[in-house]
Amino acid sequence: MDTPRFGVPERLAQRMTMAEQHEYLRARLSRRRVLRGGAATAGTVAGAGLLGGAACAAGAKPATPAAGPTPGSATVDGALVAPFGRHLAFGADPRTQMRISWQVPFAVRKPYVRIGTSPLELTRKVEAEVRHLHTPSLSDKLPAVDQFYLHAAVDDLRPGATYYYGVGHADRDPAEPRHFASVGTFRTAPDRPGKFVFTAFGDQGVSYDALANDQLILGQNPSFHLHAGDLCYADTTGHGKKSDLYDARVWDSFLAQTDSVAASVPWMVTTGNHDMEAWYSPDGYGGQLARWSLPTSGPDPRKAPGVYSFSYGNVGVVALDANDVSYEIPVNKGYTDGAQTRWLDRRLGELRRRPGIDFLVVFFHHCAYSTTSAHASDGGVRDTWVPLFDKHQVDLVINGHNHVYERTDALRGGKVARRVPVEGSADAVRDGIVYVTAGGAGAKLYEFPVPDSYEGHVKDLDEVKTYHWSEDGEKNRDSADWSRVRYTGFSFLAVEVEPGPRPRLTVTALAESGERVDRFEVTRPRRQ
Repeated sequence: MDTPRFGVPERLAQRMTMAEQHEYLRARLSRRRVLRGGAATAGTVAGAGLLGGAACAAGAKPATPAAGPTPGSATVDGALVAPFGRHLAFGADPRTQMRISWQVPFAVRKPYVRIGTSPLELTRKVEAEVRHLHTPSLSDKLPAVDQFYLHAAVDDLRPGATYYYGVGHADRDPAEPRHFASVGTFRTAPDRPGKFVFTAFGDQGVSYDALANDQLILGQNPSFHLHAGDLCYADTTGHGKKSDLYDARVWDSFLAQTDSVAASVPWMVTTGNHDMEAWYSPDGYGGQLARWSLPTSGPDPRKAPGVYSFSYGNVGVVALDANDVSYEIPVNKGYTDGAQTRWLDRRLGELRRRPGIDFLVVFFHHCAYSTTSAHASDGGVRDTWVPLFDKHQVDLVINGHNHVYERTDALRGGKVARRVPVEGSADAVRDGIVYVTAGGAGAKLYEFPVPDSYEGHVKDLDEVKTYHWSEDGEKNRDSADWSRVRYTGFSFLAVEVEPGPRPRLTVTALAESGERVDRFEVTRPRRQ
């Protein structure tokens, strides 16, 4: 079973919820061992990082009552501490709000962002919050790790404007000429509909293929990117192996890899099963709360950080956490007590009624419809959310979890309402919803039980023998007549949005080579 269980014996973890795994890990490590590694819990501090037996920038306060550095710690000149791993995210209103996040290798004093409309005039200064994560040595094979994530909430921006920014701290001013090369840029959402592109994928990890996909995405000049979960795979226990090898340092590599894109393209993420990390909190999301600053428009942003919505132009986007409803991986099933699903029903209704919103796009991790041999489809998603997608006429659903590209025909109530071949089209009102699995971001690829079928290599089948996960955790075998496009390779989605009398989404799947794998259109009825 694809279950996060680092530091927990594998057979025991199969019977545990996330909260039980968290309690087990905390009880397993004696207080003496935890204190020897550093702070006992993950902390959030404003203005100065916490420190336990690690290096700090000159003047940064260690996490002990001592006046100076703790024995064995090092002091580093703050001018030499280089920020890395920048990643942007929209606030609740992408027209006026941006969240700028980054990482530093050591605790620093007074972190901040400088911002302006010219790279030579970064006149506005916004203080940043430091969120510190301490990960103790969970096995004899790995060291304790301290990580420092910084977040600045920038509000009162102008819609449709380009801004330049630099991240810094005491003794390192990003406005100084020697740091000019590190200045980043972003653009806020416009206040009126216009043509734009967004990209999407899931299941990335750290690899040459992941980096190649990032560079191709940057070439699409997207307004934002959707990441459907399983971000870096610091928790490798999705396959029940190496349960004592949760390596928090993989996050450093992931954010450094992603910086080349996410420093200028808002990187809108949600949670996959590999993103539940039991050490940090009972629900497994303490790490995510430290590393990301996402819109707080969901039902409970502290409890369900991967659940939110935002609007960009004529598109309403909804992010969900499928760990809450999964039949396949139930360690967090029901953790919101139904609050997420009730919120989803309300929010889809609000967005559908909102003037100026044509399309509703929903993204989350576990697949509603897929035929791979690895995970196939999750019956929990189908039972809980698909009826709501039909009710509110969602236009496009994007999933990850299965490390391939797969796309359905237009479905209504799980049945094919319209066949959508490569270069085909669908109208969500008339035909139903197209579901896309875009899990080829960079992690090891999965397999289909039948041949691939994609642009230039079409091998249509009347049905695919597959299965879906049932509520009792078993595989229910069934036949799928809806699997229209299948591609075993690294890939991502690029979606071009066109407003107008007959609004249109042109959805393209691109392989790591840049070759087109699939292309189809989603339209809405002509406005009266």
